[in-house]
Amino acid sequence: MTVTDYFDSSALVKRYLAEIGSTWVQARCGDPTHVIVIADLARAEIAAAFARKLREGAISRAEYLAARKKLADDVQQRFQVIPVTPQRIDEAIELTANRPLRGYDAVHLACALHANRMLSANNLPELTLIAADGVLLQAAEAEGMHTENPNSHP
Repeated sequence: MTVTDYFDSSALVKRYLAEIGSTWVQARCGDPTHVIVIADLARAEIAAAFARKLREGAISRAEYLAARKKLADDVQQRFQVIPVTPQRIDEAIELTANRPLRGYDAVHLACALHANRMLSANNLPELTLIAADGVLLQAAEAEGMHTENPNSHP
């Protein structure tokens, strides 16, 4: 059976850089029965995290370049990328009216909810939103979504 996971940036960066929860994320992303869905904006957020780690000296230039390449390869070959459309932005704006979300977190949740609606319309199992952000996870749960925090899997 296919499982669909929506990863926000806080969780997906763990696929590329060693952090708490990285082993769990790598196993989940490496499982061919899991479809991995991301919002297009995650690419910029994750690349910014790589660059910050490089500037801070936490990773080498070679590690930075390898992470960027692996992310680009995953986007082309592994991930299903949801475009951030005006409709998703409108949905994110509405989510911020009801939930204490930051802007990009609201966009991630809007994209995950959209993907979940598409699955439901095709009689497929609901997705799991995976994030390392407690506020986003709480908002997703309040919207009726299944969630996982990779930080709970050290």
